[in-house]
Amino acid sequence: MAIRVMLVDDQVLLRTGFRMVLAAQPDMEVVAEAGDGVEALQVVRSTAVDVVLMDVRMPKLDGVEATRRICAEPNPPKVLILTTFDLDEYAFSGLKAGASGFMLKDVPPGELLAAIRSVHSGDAVVAPSTTRRLLDRFAPLLPGAADPEHKELDRLTEREREVMILVAQGLSNGEIAARLVLSEATVKTHVGRILTKLGLRDRVQVVVLAYETGLVRAGGHG
Repeated sequence: MAIRVMLVDDQVLLRTGFRMVLAAQPDMEVVAEAGDGVEALQVVRSTAVDVVLMDVRMPKLDGVEATRRICAEPNPPKVLILTTFDLDEYAFSGLKAGASGFMLKDVPPGELLAAIRSVHSGDAVVAPSTTRRLLDRFAPLLPGAADPEHKELDRLTEREREVMILVAQGLSNGEIAARLVLSEATVKTHVGRILTKLGLRDRVQVVVLAYETGLVRAGGHG
């Protein structure tokens, strides 16, 4: 079944460009478009959507608030934030609001398509290194970012906490497996348990929480 994508951007030309790229894919279908956050929220409530490509700077309701509201809906679609700048406070706010990642608007089509497929399959899209640079910049603004004994983390085993730190440092499952001398399947299981125990949607939220709780500090070290 094709991945159902919604395009949300106030620039019609950009939406047209994205639509042309996606329409050429056998496994993707643009099922809806919206020109602002208010319209996007209305459409999500009446249309089956798997992945939302969300611009951040729009009239009426910006992409960050729209993302927050969409992610609060029952069975929400995944949201992929589109931003003009690599290190953008809007991208950071979008991740905090529940987005599964962010991409630059001028990303090569192949990378955008891979990101949509990745998000749809439940993986984090954003290159973890980019997420980390973003968080390193904005981490000082996080409330209570100096409490590594945050009560939420008490639910994790010592091994899960170890895996969480490495996820937050931007390592892939394969790299974590090599570092901890585990199989990749075991690491995947640990990551799944971390998401379940902490009520998180994906790896991006693991990274954000690791910074919020002080488990990983700016600079990427646990």
